[in-house]
Amino acid sequence: MVLTDDQKALQETARRFARQRLLPDYQKREKIGVLDRDLIAEMGRLGLLGADLPEELGGLGADAVTTGLIAEELAYGDFNVSAVPVGISLNAAILMRHAQPELVQEWVPRMTRGEAVVAICLTEPRGGSDASNLQLKARRDGDHYVLNGEKTSITFADCADAYLIFARTGRPEEGAKGVTAFFVPASAKGISRTRFDDVGSIIIGRGSVFFDDVRVPASHMLGNEGKGFTQVMQGFDYSRALIGLQCCGAAQASLDEAWAYAKEREAFGRPIGQFQGVSFPLAEGESQIAAVRQLCYHALALRDAGQPHTSEAAMCKWMGPRNAFDVIHQCLLTFGHYGWSKDLPHQQRMRDVMGLEIGDGTAGIMKLIIARERIGRAAVQY
Repeated sequence: MVLTDDQKALQETARRFARQRLLPDYQKREKIGVLDRDLIAEMGRLGLLGADLPEELGGLGADAVTTGLIAEELAYGDFNVSAVPVGISLNAAILMRHAQPELVQEWVPRMTRGEAVVAICLTEPRGGSDASNLQLKARRDGDHYVLNGEKTSITFADCADAYLIFARTGRPEEGAKGVTAFFVPASAKGISRTRFDDVGSIIIGRGSVFFDDVRVPASHMLGNEGKGFTQVMQGFDYSRALIGLQCCGAAQASLDEAWAYAKEREAFGRPIGQFQGVSFPLAEGESQIAAVRQLCYHALALRDAGQPHTSEAAMCKWMGPRNAFDVIHQCLLTFGHYGWSKDLPHQQRMRDVMGLEIGDGTAGIMKLIIARERIGRAAVQY
């Protein structure tokens, strides 16, 4: 992939920030357990948030490939911090396509400045991969909708400033056709939230958000009533490719650390990197991550060209976390007994990337999407 001078400059900005500001305190931030808003605001000032958004809304007007470069570089320093710009690229794009201009003007610049975090709320207790099986209800009441129900397994659940909600406005038997999307500020009366005690991705959190007679202006509806699921879900092709690059960034950090250790650590009178049992697994890891990386940028290039990329994005989403976990695991083993310690970051990276083998679509769902793109509805069992 040949980069333009502008892409190289922005990549270098993200790379320098990741290595100097993010990487040294990656593990320390997990111990603190909260999202550092000052750090996010600093990213906004550097143009690392919403780079793909229009300049009048605080972005740089960059393309999807450039946005991927930023996501990968930031994930090298801190996998969880990189989730913030990925979320902004997804949610701001949804708002720009489907929200009223007043909402866009109020919220998108706040997101690009790092002043607001928006969480997307799809999953419910009774439906994980069955994403259209929603129970949270939105009832029309004059010029408002009244929301009642629970969303769960929501990233940024307890620290978000606003939520992009999928709610049922139609009958349950309508499935995805009866789902409407809404934009709801976290300050709305009737919202409560919890945080789960998770294995990884501690600083961005995951939890449940409860809606108890939450009144939302009808002007906060995104798209058309009953069309929210199909309209908004189209944006996930973009975020799936970016997630793949997040995973590549984290894996590359562990690979670089493992190669450096293999060069310095000696056993039997020579560096352990001279033993094929050490170097070959790392070489395989480099190959796997390089392949996933190229696939992700290919998917983003298709998006920039206005070409279909649903299948490619789904490939990125399942291959990214799976391969990253395996590669980071091998890097941990390269350090021997020292690797089996929380002094090194590999165990945290493994835990962090593993979460995306579940969140934002499991491997099984991604493979179903790929099959459906190839042979249509014949891939779906009735």
